[in-house]
Amino acid sequence: MEKIDKLDRQILEIITQNARIPFRDVAEQCGVSRAAIHQRVQRMIENDVITGSGYHVNPKVLGYASSAYIGVKLEKGSMYKNVIPEFDKIPEVTECHFTTGPYTLLIKLFARDNEHLMDLLNNRIQEIPGVVATETMISLSQSVKREIPIMNDNNKQ
Repeated sequence: MEKIDKLDRQILEIITQNARIPFRDVAEQCGVSRAAIHQRVQRMIENDVITGSGYHVNPKVLGYASSAYIGVKLEKGSMYKNVIPEFDKIPEVTECHFTTGPYTLLIKLFARDNEHLMDLLNNRIQEIPGVVATETMISLSQSVKREIPIMNDNNKQ
């Protein structure tokens, strides 16, 4: 059963471009009442179509000049259940994914500089029991960042 219809998709398209847009403006663009927008957004939140909202903070303004992706190999794949809570204790780690391929986990983190990154790797990440190897890829520039496209009935793949 599909959780969203054409109007929901139209609402999502608008609010993913600007999460702070007033419902009044969304309603005007969609040709429905503000109450209808409010009800639909609330329903999409309850159905986990919308899973969060908020502001995006520029890490560089906070002093985090480096962004890196770390491929993590574990002694055994099943150890991820014990390792993930350890990554959760490291505030600089912003994402952690259990993956297929050469790494058991792929994490994204931010560091103030290369010295801070080295400290995180040597004294935090590589000290976690079960971590046997890491490979670091420093992001030189983020070229694309966006939400998943909102597909409508005419362009489903």
